[in-house]
Amino acid sequence: MSHALQPSEIDSVRERLAEVRRQVTRVYIGDSLAVDLLLVALLSRGHVLLEGVPGVAKTTLVKAFATTLGCSVRRIQFTPDLLPADITGTYVLNPREGTFQLRPGPIFANVVLADEINRAPAKTQSALLEAMQERQVTIEGDRFELPDPFFVLATQNPVDLEGTYPLPEAQIDRFLVRLFMGYPSQRDEVSMLRTHGVVAPEPAVALSPTDVLQVQSIAARVHVEEDLFEYAVALTSFTRTHPRVVLGASPRASLSLVRAAKSYAVLAGRAYVTPDDVRQVAVSVLAHRLILVPELEGDTRARASIIDEALAKVGHRRAVRPV
Repeated sequence: MSHALQPSEIDSVRERLAEVRRQVTRVYIGDSLAVDLLLVALLSRGHVLLEGVPGVAKTTLVKAFATTLGCSVRRIQFTPDLLPADITGTYVLNPREGTFQLRPGPIFANVVLADEINRAPAKTQSALLEAMQERQVTIEGDRFELPDPFFVLATQNPVDLEGTYPLPEAQIDRFLVRLFMGYPSQRDEVSMLRTHGVVAPEPAVALSPTDVLQVQSIAARVHVEEDLFEYAVALTSFTRTHPRVVLGASPRASLSLVRAAKSYAVLAGRAYVTPDDVRQVAVSVLAHRLILVPELEGDTRARASIIDEALAKVGHRRAVRPV
């Protein structure tokens, strides 16, 4: 059984993450919520899907964030002709020795930047399913562990743009959070114009792979009361019976909701989860997992409104414990 978290451990994590945030914001000008959700995913050992129209700094944000972690980083530019072996790697013949040797693909990195992930067809996306869920890949029947930590930072364009494919439902469910990046505020865009043309500062490395594993282990030990487990399940269960939902949030979504709430509690400086922590991350964790009726499919706002409805109608009841 793990020991209770000490305030000093939480403070140490917050200091490290504050430095990550400072370094990222040297490069990225925009909504701070985006950086917070990336930190939540980092602490939760989860993957992130950033969606937005071209030109809103999705790739700039994920590149800056990955740089601060001090981990190995590989980038994959997804295109319609990309093959699964281009991601996982394959065996190639070594003519000198007359044997086949593994040529590992870019998936063998701590941080994988999947740029415009929905421009490749489902066959190519299938190469990521095993890696994202089990942190391993199978090549020609041989199983290979991926480095630890491992997570995917993926960007995608809205599915109604030319040359895009909808991601398979099973893959969507493997992303801990989906972050929609809209146009920047007028103030942020003016600031961007003011700094454009000046040599951009490079974000400094703020963590190491060992540091990342350490802060993740601390986040995993955040205390969750029994009634909050029930609250999380009640929220996901609400989506499964909603008339506008064909396929509701899965049990993996319930697990993700609790993990993200624990990470959000760490960002707030607490060693325990509150109902507000669950509410703060609910839309980002649950909305993208819903499959809606055909007339609403593809409507991001409709998904978010259903989670908002769940938060409004599903109450949190604190468990009564015997004295």
